[in-house]
Amino acid sequence: MSSKNLLEAILAQSKLSKKETVKQQKIVETAIAMFAEKGYANTSTKEIATASGVSEGTLFRHYGTKENLLLAVILPFLKESIPSLAEELQEQVNPEQFGSFEGFLRALLTNRMQFIKANKEIFQIIVKEFLYRDELRKGLPPLFDNDVLKFLNQTLDLFKARGELVDLPNPILLRMIFTCIGSHFVMRFLLLPEPVVRDDAAEIDHLVRFITNGVQR
Repeated sequence: MSSKNLLEAILAQSKLSKKETVKQQKIVETAIAMFAEKGYANTSTKEIATASGVSEGTLFRHYGTKENLLLAVILPFLKESIPSLAEELQEQVNPEQFGSFEGFLRALLTNRMQFIKANKEIFQIIVKEFLYRDELRKGLPPLFDNDVLKFLNQTLDLFKARGELVDLPNPILLRMIFTCIGSHFVMRFLLLPEPVVRDDAAEIDHLVRFITNGVQR
Protein backbone atom coordinates (compact mmCIF):
# COMPACT_ATOMS: atom_id res chain seq x y z
CA MET A 1 0.00 0.00 0.00
CA SER A 2 1.19 3.52 -0.77
CA SER A 3 0.12 4.55 2.73
CA LYS A 4 2.09 1.82 4.48
CA ASN A 5 3.14 2.91 7.97
CA LEU A 6 6.87 2.33 8.41
CA LEU A 7 6.76 3.10 12.10
CA GLU A 8 4.50 0.11 12.70
CA ALA A 9 6.76 -2.02 10.52
CA ILE A 10 9.87 -0.94 12.42
CA LEU A 11 8.18 -1.65 15.74
CA ALA A 12 7.10 -5.07 14.50
CA GLN A 13 10.58 -5.84 13.26
CA SER A 14 12.16 -4.81 16.55
CA LYS A 15 9.82 -7.16 18.41
CA LEU A 16 10.91 -10.05 16.20
CA SER A 17 14.61 -9.31 16.63
CA LYS A 18 16.68 -12.09 18.16
CA LYS A 19 19.75 -9.92 18.61
CA GLU A 20 18.51 -7.60 21.33
CA THR A 21 17.88 -8.08 25.02
CA VAL A 22 14.50 -7.29 26.52
CA LYS A 23 15.87 -3.96 27.72
CA GLN A 24 17.22 -3.08 24.29
CA GLN A 25 13.92 -3.95 22.67
CA LYS A 26 12.06 -1.74 25.10
CA ILE A 27 14.50 1.13 24.52
CA VAL A 28 14.20 0.83 20.74
CA GLU A 29 10.40 0.63 20.75
CA THR A 30 10.12 3.58 23.12
CA ALA A 31 12.61 5.66 21.14
CA ILE A 32 10.77 5.06 17.85
CA ALA A 33 7.47 6.16 19.37
CA MET A 34 8.97 9.24 21.03
CA PHE A 35 10.95 10.30 17.96
CA ALA A 36 7.75 10.10 15.95
CA GLU A 37 5.66 11.98 18.51
CA LYS A 38 8.04 14.71 19.64
CA GLY A 39 10.72 14.79 16.97
CA TYR A 40 14.28 13.58 17.25
CA ALA A 41 15.79 16.87 18.41
CA ASN A 42 13.12 17.37 21.09
CA THR A 43 13.54 13.92 22.62
CA SER A 44 16.22 13.52 25.27
CA THR A 45 17.98 10.33 26.25
CA LYS A 46 16.70 10.87 29.79
CA GLU A 47 13.11 10.87 28.54
CA ILE A 48 13.69 7.73 26.51
CA ALA A 49 15.31 5.98 29.46
CA THR A 50 12.54 6.98 31.87
CA ALA A 51 9.78 5.89 29.51
CA SER A 52 11.66 2.63 28.87
CA GLY A 53 11.99 1.88 32.59
CA VAL A 54 15.80 1.86 32.51
CA SER A 55 18.50 4.21 33.71
CA GLU A 56 20.13 6.69 31.34
CA GLY A 57 23.40 4.87 32.00
CA THR A 58 21.88 1.65 30.68
CA LEU A 59 20.82 3.40 27.49
CA PHE A 60 24.33 4.83 27.04
CA ARG A 61 25.90 1.43 27.72
CA HIS A 62 23.88 -0.15 24.91
CA TYR A 63 23.96 2.65 22.34
CA GLY A 64 26.51 5.27 23.40
CA THR A 65 24.58 8.27 22.09
CA LYS A 66 21.13 9.25 20.94
CA GLU A 67 22.51 9.48 17.40
CA ASN A 68 23.67 5.88 17.54
CA LEU A 69 20.25 4.84 18.82
CA LEU A 70 18.61 6.57 15.87
CA LEU A 71 20.86 4.81 13.40
CA ALA A 72 20.36 1.50 15.18
CA VAL A 73 16.62 1.88 14.58
CA ILE A 74 16.38 3.24 11.03
CA LEU A 75 19.30 1.94 8.98
CA PRO A 76 18.87 -1.81 9.63
CA PHE A 77 15.18 -1.56 8.79
CA LEU A 78 15.85 0.27 5.53
CA LYS A 79 18.65 -2.10 4.52
CA GLU A 80 16.31 -5.04 4.94
CA SER A 81 13.15 -3.44 3.59
CA ILE A 82 14.10 -1.26 0.61
CA PRO A 83 14.08 -4.16 -1.91
CA SER A 84 10.54 -5.15 -0.90
CA LEU A 85 9.43 -1.51 -0.76
CA ALA A 86 10.85 -0.94 -4.25
CA GLU A 87 9.07 -4.04 -5.56
CA GLU A 88 5.84 -2.84 -3.99
CA LEU A 89 6.22 0.55 -5.65
CA GLN A 90 6.82 -1.03 -9.07
CA GLU A 91 3.63 -3.06 -8.69
CA GLN A 92 1.61 -0.03 -7.66
CA VAL A 93 3.01 2.36 -10.29
CA ASN A 94 3.97 0.17 -13.24
CA PRO A 95 5.01 2.47 -16.12
CA GLU A 96 3.68 -0.04 -18.65
CA GLN A 97 0.18 0.76 -17.42
CA PHE A 98 0.38 4.42 -18.42
CA GLY A 99 -0.04 5.89 -21.86
CA SER A 100 2.15 8.87 -21.14
CA PHE A 101 5.06 9.99 -18.98
CA GLU A 102 2.79 12.64 -17.50
CA GLY A 103 0.33 9.99 -16.37
CA PHE A 104 3.08 7.89 -14.84
CA LEU A 105 4.61 10.87 -13.05
CA ARG A 106 1.27 11.94 -11.61
CA ALA A 107 0.62 8.43 -10.30
CA LEU A 108 4.13 8.20 -8.83
CA LEU A 109 3.82 11.55 -7.06
CA THR A 110 0.39 10.67 -5.70
CA ASN A 111 1.72 7.35 -4.43
CA ARG A 112 4.76 8.91 -2.74
CA MET A 113 2.71 11.77 -1.30
CA GLN A 114 0.45 9.26 0.43
CA PHE A 115 3.45 7.25 1.61
CA ILE A 116 5.21 10.26 3.12
CA LYS A 117 2.02 11.53 4.75
CA ALA A 118 1.72 8.13 6.45
CA ASN A 119 5.36 8.31 7.55
CA LYS A 120 5.88 12.03 8.06
CA GLU A 121 7.77 11.67 11.35
CA ILE A 122 10.31 9.24 9.93
CA PHE A 123 10.70 11.36 6.78
CA GLN A 124 11.40 14.43 8.91
CA ILE A 125 13.93 12.59 11.07
CA ILE A 126 15.84 11.18 8.10
CA VAL A 127 15.96 14.50 6.23
CA LYS A 128 17.14 16.43 9.29
CA GLU A 129 19.80 13.90 10.23
CA PHE A 130 20.93 13.32 6.63
CA LEU A 131 22.25 16.88 6.47
CA TYR A 132 24.97 16.35 9.05
CA ARG A 133 25.27 12.63 9.79
CA ASP A 134 27.98 10.89 7.76
CA GLU A 135 26.50 7.50 8.59
CA LEU A 136 23.24 8.39 6.86
CA ARG A 137 24.86 10.13 3.89
CA LYS A 138 27.11 7.14 3.31
CA GLY A 139 24.64 4.43 4.30
CA LEU A 140 21.41 5.42 2.57
CA PRO A 141 22.30 6.16 -1.11
CA PRO A 142 23.80 2.71 -1.82
CA LEU A 143 20.52 1.12 -0.70
CA PHE A 144 18.80 2.67 -3.73
CA ASP A 145 21.45 1.78 -6.31
CA ASN A 146 20.04 -1.57 -7.37
CA ASP A 147 16.28 -2.02 -7.21
CA VAL A 148 15.15 1.61 -7.20
CA LEU A 149 17.67 2.93 -9.70
CA LYS A 150 17.03 0.01 -12.06
CA PHE A 151 13.29 0.69 -11.96
CA LEU A 152 13.77 4.41 -12.67
CA ASN A 153 16.22 3.82 -15.53
CA GLN A 154 13.89 1.30 -17.15
CA THR A 155 11.04 3.79 -16.83
CA LEU A 156 13.02 6.58 -18.48
CA ASP A 157 14.13 4.23 -21.27
CA LEU A 158 10.51 3.24 -21.89
CA PHE A 159 9.29 6.80 -22.32
CA LYS A 160 12.37 7.79 -24.31
CA ALA A 161 11.60 4.95 -26.73
CA ARG A 162 8.08 6.34 -27.07
CA GLY A 163 9.58 9.71 -27.99
CA GLU A 164 8.24 11.55 -24.96
CA LEU A 165 11.45 12.56 -23.19
CA VAL A 166 14.39 14.68 -24.29
CA ASP A 167 17.47 12.74 -25.35
CA LEU A 168 19.58 13.35 -22.28
CA PRO A 169 21.51 10.74 -20.27
CA ASN A 170 19.38 9.12 -17.60
CA PRO A 171 21.56 10.38 -14.70
CA ILE A 172 20.92 13.97 -15.81
CA LEU A 173 17.19 13.39 -16.20
CA LEU A 174 16.99 11.70 -12.81
CA ARG A 175 18.78 14.63 -11.15
CA MET A 176 16.46 17.12 -12.81
CA ILE A 177 13.29 15.24 -11.96
CA PHE A 178 14.10 14.13 -8.43
CA THR A 179 15.67 17.41 -7.39
CA CYS A 180 12.24 18.93 -8.07
CA ILE A 181 10.36 16.14 -6.34
CA GLY A 182 12.69 15.92 -3.34
CA SER A 183 12.74 19.68 -2.83
CA HIS A 184 8.97 19.83 -3.05
CA PHE A 185 8.47 17.14 -0.42
CA VAL A 186 11.05 18.69 1.92
CA MET A 187 9.32 22.07 1.66
CA ARG A 188 5.88 20.51 2.07
CA PHE A 189 6.59 18.23 5.02
CA LEU A 190 9.56 19.82 6.77
CA LEU A 191 10.17 23.50 6.04
CA LEU A 192 6.58 24.63 5.45
CA PRO A 193 4.51 21.98 7.21
CA GLU A 194 0.83 22.04 7.95
CA PRO A 195 -1.49 23.39 9.29
CA VAL A 196 -2.29 24.82 5.88
CA VAL A 197 -5.36 23.95 3.84
CA ARG A 198 -3.98 21.99 0.92
CA ASP A 199 -5.30 20.47 -2.26
CA ASP A 200 -2.97 17.54 -2.84
CA ALA A 201 -4.27 16.83 -6.34
CA ALA A 202 -3.78 20.45 -7.45
CA GLU A 203 -0.34 20.57 -5.83
CA ILE A 204 0.72 17.42 -7.65
CA ASP A 205 -0.71 18.71 -10.91
CA HIS A 206 1.39 21.90 -10.69
CA LEU A 207 4.52 19.85 -9.97
CA VAL A 208 3.82 17.46 -12.85
CA ARG A 209 3.41 20.36 -15.27
CA PHE A 210 6.61 21.99 -14.04
CA ILE A 211 8.64 18.81 -14.48
CA THR A 212 7.17 17.70 -17.78
CA ASN A 213 7.70 21.14 -19.31
CA GLY A 214 11.40 20.65 -18.66
CA VAL A 215 11.94 17.05 -19.75
CA GLN A 216 9.40 16.28 -22.43
CA ARG A 217 10.01 16.76 -26.13
